[in-house]
Amino acid sequence: MNSNEGWNTTSALSFMNMPLLSYADEIESPVLVIHGEKAHSRYFSEDAFKKLKGDNKELLIIPGANHTDLYDNMEKIPFDKITAFYQRYLK
Repeated sequence: MNSNEGWNTTSALSFMNMPLLSYADEIESPVLVIHGEKAHSRYFSEDAFKKLKGDNKELLIIPGANHTDLYDNMEKIPFDKITAFYQRYLK
């Protein structure tokens, strides 16, 4: 297995020590948050979106989609909405 009887141990400790949303209200750039309706982590996107300021933010909850649907399920990914957002804000 070429592991030489040892594996690197990784953890999310650095994220636990840094409240990730502490500075969300300072983001001035356009933000598009896309999440599946049935995703187990949907609450995190909704909480993050509530902290964003400005009128250049958008939250898309995709009906019936779970966490992994938005990786490669071409029927669930809202390409039209993504394109419209980019065309509006990334000129």
